Amino acid sequence: MIEYKGEQIRHQEAEYFDFEKEVFMKEIITQISHGMYVLTTIGGGCIVDAVCQISSGEKPLISISVNKTNYTNELLHSQNHLVLAILSKNVDGNVIDNFGFHSARDYDKFEKIETFEVNQIQVPKDIIGYLELEIEDRIENETHTLFIARYVDGKTFKDDIEMTYNYYREHKDEFVKVKTIKGETAWICTICGYVYYGEELPEGFLCPKCGVDASLFQKME
Repeated sequence: MIEYKGEQIRHQEAEYFDFEKEVFMKEIITQISHGMYVLTTIGGGCIVDAVCQISSGEKPLISISVNKTNYTNELLHSQNHLVLAILSKNVDGNVIDNFGFHSARDYDKFEKIETFEVNQIQVPKDIIGYLELEIEDRIENETHTLFIARYVDGKTFKDDIEMTYNYYREHKDEFVKVKTIKGETAWICTICGYVYYGEELPEGFLCPKCGVDASLFQKME
Protein backbone atom coordinates (compact mmCIF):
# COMPACT_ATOMS: atom_id res chain seq x y z
CA MET A 1 0.00 0.00 0.00
CA ILE A 2 2.83 2.37 0.88
CA GLU A 3 4.64 1.52 -2.33
CA TYR A 4 1.43 2.18 -4.28
CA LYS A 5 1.10 5.62 -2.69
CA GLY A 6 4.71 6.32 -3.50
CA GLU A 7 4.10 5.35 -7.12
CA GLN A 8 0.97 7.53 -7.15
CA ILE A 9 2.91 10.53 -5.82
CA ARG A 10 5.69 10.01 -8.36
CA HIS A 11 3.06 9.78 -11.10
CA GLN A 12 1.45 13.04 -9.93
CA GLU A 13 4.88 14.71 -9.79
CA ALA A 14 5.62 13.51 -13.33
CA GLU A 15 2.30 14.96 -14.55
CA TYR A 16 3.09 18.26 -12.80
CA PHE A 17 6.54 18.50 -14.39
CA ASP A 18 5.08 17.61 -17.80
CA PHE A 19 2.59 20.44 -17.33
CA GLU A 20 5.33 22.85 -16.28
CA LYS A 21 7.41 21.83 -19.30
CA GLU A 22 4.45 22.42 -21.63
CA VAL A 23 3.79 25.89 -20.13
CA PHE A 24 7.48 26.80 -20.47
CA MET A 25 7.49 25.58 -24.07
CA LYS A 26 4.51 27.80 -24.93
CA GLU A 27 6.08 30.79 -23.19
CA ILE A 28 9.42 30.43 -24.96
CA ILE A 29 7.80 29.90 -28.37
CA THR A 30 5.90 33.19 -28.02
CA GLN A 31 9.29 34.91 -27.78
CA ILE A 32 9.91 34.04 -31.43
CA SER A 33 8.74 37.24 -33.04
CA HIS A 34 7.66 37.88 -36.61
CA GLY A 35 6.24 40.79 -38.51
CA MET A 36 2.55 41.54 -39.07
CA TYR A 37 1.28 41.42 -42.63
CA VAL A 38 -1.95 41.37 -44.61
CA LEU A 39 -1.89 38.66 -47.26
CA THR A 40 -4.45 39.20 -50.01
CA THR A 41 -5.40 37.30 -53.13
CA ILE A 42 -8.41 37.41 -55.43
CA GLY A 43 -11.47 36.78 -53.25
CA GLY A 44 -10.00 37.17 -49.79
CA GLY A 45 -7.14 37.84 -47.42
CA CYS A 46 -5.95 37.37 -43.86
CA ILE A 47 -3.39 38.48 -41.28
CA VAL A 48 -0.16 36.45 -41.31
CA ASP A 49 2.97 36.72 -39.19
CA ALA A 50 5.23 33.76 -40.05
CA VAL A 51 6.94 35.26 -43.10
CA CYS A 52 10.58 34.81 -44.05
CA GLN A 53 12.94 35.52 -46.96
CA ILE A 54 14.55 32.16 -47.76
CA SER A 55 16.73 32.97 -50.77
CA SER A 56 18.60 35.96 -52.19
CA GLY A 57 19.08 37.56 -55.58
CA GLU A 58 16.90 39.85 -57.67
CA LYS A 59 13.86 37.56 -57.34
CA PRO A 60 14.13 36.01 -53.87
CA LEU A 61 11.85 33.34 -52.44
CA ILE A 62 9.55 34.20 -49.54
CA SER A 63 7.92 31.62 -47.26
CA ILE A 64 4.50 32.37 -45.74
CA SER A 65 2.71 30.13 -43.25
CA VAL A 66 -1.12 30.22 -43.38
CA ASN A 67 -3.47 28.36 -41.03
CA LYS A 68 -5.52 25.67 -42.79
CA THR A 69 -8.72 26.92 -41.14
CA ASN A 70 -8.41 30.24 -43.01
CA TYR A 71 -10.48 30.64 -46.15
CA THR A 72 -7.47 32.40 -47.68
CA ASN A 73 -5.54 29.13 -47.40
CA GLU A 74 -8.25 27.47 -49.48
CA LEU A 75 -8.07 30.24 -52.08
CA LEU A 76 -4.30 29.89 -52.36
CA HIS A 77 -4.67 26.24 -53.33
CA SER A 78 -6.55 27.27 -56.47
CA GLN A 79 -4.51 30.33 -57.46
CA ASN A 80 -0.85 31.31 -57.33
CA HIS A 81 -0.83 35.10 -57.23
CA LEU A 82 -0.80 37.03 -53.93
CA VAL A 83 0.21 40.33 -52.38
CA LEU A 84 1.87 40.72 -48.99
CA ALA A 85 1.23 44.12 -47.38
CA ILE A 86 3.59 45.28 -44.61
CA LEU A 87 1.88 46.86 -41.59
CA SER A 88 3.32 49.62 -39.41
CA LYS A 89 2.92 50.21 -35.67
CA ASN A 90 0.56 53.07 -36.58
CA VAL A 91 -1.80 51.04 -38.76
CA ASP A 92 -5.54 51.68 -38.46
CA GLY A 93 -7.03 49.04 -36.15
CA ASN A 94 -9.82 48.46 -38.67
CA VAL A 95 -7.30 46.81 -40.99
CA ILE A 96 -6.39 44.25 -38.31
CA ASP A 97 -10.04 43.77 -37.35
CA ASN A 98 -11.14 43.22 -40.97
CA PHE A 99 -8.44 40.75 -41.92
CA GLY A 100 -7.83 39.09 -38.55
CA PHE A 101 -11.29 38.61 -37.02
CA HIS A 102 -13.60 37.78 -39.93
CA SER A 103 -13.84 35.05 -42.53
CA ALA A 104 -14.08 35.92 -46.22
CA ARG A 105 -16.48 32.99 -46.55
CA ASP A 106 -19.27 35.22 -45.25
CA TYR A 107 -17.76 38.71 -44.88
CA ASP A 108 -16.49 41.27 -47.39
CA LYS A 109 -13.10 42.23 -45.94
CA PHE A 110 -12.60 45.05 -48.45
CA GLU A 111 -15.92 46.84 -48.07
CA LYS A 112 -15.06 49.05 -45.09
CA ILE A 113 -11.44 50.00 -45.84
CA GLU A 114 -9.67 51.92 -48.58
CA THR A 115 -7.83 49.72 -51.07
CA PHE A 116 -5.92 49.82 -54.33
CA GLU A 117 -5.36 47.07 -56.89
CA VAL A 118 -2.25 45.14 -57.86
CA ASN A 119 -3.05 42.93 -60.87
CA GLN A 120 -6.70 42.53 -59.80
CA ILE A 121 -5.80 41.86 -56.15
CA GLN A 122 -7.16 44.36 -53.63
CA VAL A 123 -4.62 45.67 -51.11
CA PRO A 124 -5.28 47.91 -48.06
CA LYS A 125 -3.93 51.46 -48.44
CA ASP A 126 -2.75 51.98 -44.85
CA ILE A 127 0.54 50.09 -45.23
CA ILE A 128 4.31 50.68 -45.41
CA GLY A 129 4.54 48.90 -48.74
CA TYR A 130 3.84 45.59 -50.46
CA LEU A 131 5.41 42.56 -52.14
CA GLU A 132 3.75 40.97 -55.15
CA LEU A 133 4.46 37.23 -55.14
CA GLU A 134 3.88 34.12 -57.23
CA ILE A 135 3.54 30.74 -55.47
CA GLU A 136 6.02 28.08 -56.60
CA ASP A 137 5.48 25.38 -53.97
CA ARG A 138 3.25 24.35 -51.07
CA ILE A 139 4.37 22.36 -48.02
CA GLU A 140 1.66 20.88 -45.79
CA ASN A 141 1.81 20.11 -42.08
CA GLU A 142 -0.93 19.20 -39.59
CA THR A 143 -2.16 22.79 -39.00
CA HIS A 144 -0.63 25.11 -41.64
CA THR A 145 0.44 25.32 -45.25
CA LEU A 146 3.85 26.82 -45.97
CA PHE A 147 3.60 28.68 -49.26
CA ILE A 148 6.91 29.22 -51.08
CA ALA A 149 6.51 32.25 -53.34
CA ARG A 150 8.79 34.13 -55.74
CA TYR A 151 9.13 37.92 -55.61
CA VAL A 152 7.57 39.57 -58.67
CA ASP A 153 7.37 43.25 -57.80
CA GLY A 154 7.03 45.57 -54.84
CA LYS A 155 6.73 49.15 -53.68
CA THR A 156 7.41 51.24 -50.57
CA PHE A 157 4.99 54.07 -49.75
CA LYS A 158 6.32 55.50 -46.50
CA ASP A 159 9.19 55.30 -44.03
CA ASP A 160 7.69 53.87 -40.85
CA ILE A 161 8.42 51.27 -38.17
CA GLU A 162 7.02 47.87 -39.06
CA MET A 163 4.80 46.10 -36.57
CA THR A 164 6.10 42.90 -35.01
CA TYR A 165 3.87 40.12 -33.71
CA ASN A 166 5.10 40.70 -30.14
CA TYR A 167 4.27 44.42 -30.43
CA TYR A 168 0.78 43.52 -31.60
CA ARG A 169 0.27 41.15 -28.65
CA GLU A 170 1.42 43.80 -26.18
CA HIS A 171 -0.86 46.50 -27.68
CA LYS A 172 -3.71 44.33 -29.00
CA ASP A 173 -6.38 46.15 -26.98
CA GLU A 174 -5.39 49.42 -28.68
CA PHE A 175 -5.93 47.94 -32.15
CA VAL A 176 -8.92 45.65 -31.67
CA LYS A 177 -11.88 45.91 -29.33
CA VAL A 178 -13.25 42.42 -28.74
CA LYS A 179 -17.02 42.58 -28.21
CA THR A 180 -18.90 39.89 -26.30
CA ILE A 181 -22.60 39.24 -25.71
CA LYS A 182 -23.75 40.71 -22.41
CA GLY A 183 -24.80 38.13 -19.84
CA GLU A 184 -23.01 35.20 -21.48
CA THR A 185 -19.78 33.56 -20.36
CA ALA A 186 -17.14 34.12 -23.03
CA TRP A 187 -13.68 32.64 -23.54
CA ILE A 188 -11.41 34.96 -25.54
CA CYS A 189 -8.31 33.77 -27.37
CA THR A 190 -5.43 35.94 -26.17
CA ILE A 191 -3.63 35.39 -29.48
CA CYS A 192 -6.21 36.23 -32.15
CA GLY A 193 -9.29 37.44 -30.25
CA TYR A 194 -11.65 34.59 -31.23
CA VAL A 195 -14.62 34.33 -28.81
CA TYR A 196 -16.14 31.04 -27.63
CA TYR A 197 -19.37 31.12 -25.61
CA GLY A 198 -19.98 28.55 -22.90
CA GLU A 199 -19.36 27.92 -19.20
CA GLU A 200 -16.30 25.81 -19.98
CA LEU A 201 -14.18 25.12 -23.03
CA PRO A 202 -14.65 21.62 -24.50
CA GLU A 203 -11.97 19.05 -23.71
CA GLY A 204 -9.11 19.28 -26.19
CA PHE A 205 -10.44 22.58 -27.56
CA LEU A 206 -8.31 24.38 -30.16
CA CYS A 207 -8.93 27.90 -31.43
CA PRO A 208 -10.57 27.54 -34.86
CA LYS A 209 -8.84 30.73 -36.06
CA CYS A 210 -5.22 30.41 -34.91
CA GLY A 211 -4.99 26.83 -33.59
CA VAL A 212 -3.79 27.49 -30.00
CA ASP A 213 -5.15 25.37 -27.15
CA ALA A 214 -7.39 26.25 -24.20
CA SER A 215 -4.51 27.43 -21.98
CA LEU A 216 -4.29 30.63 -24.07
CA PHE A 217 -7.97 31.53 -23.60
CA GLN A 218 -9.15 34.06 -21.02
CA LYS A 219 -12.55 33.68 -19.34
CA MET A 220 -14.86 36.71 -19.29
CA GLU A 221 -18.17 36.72 -17.37
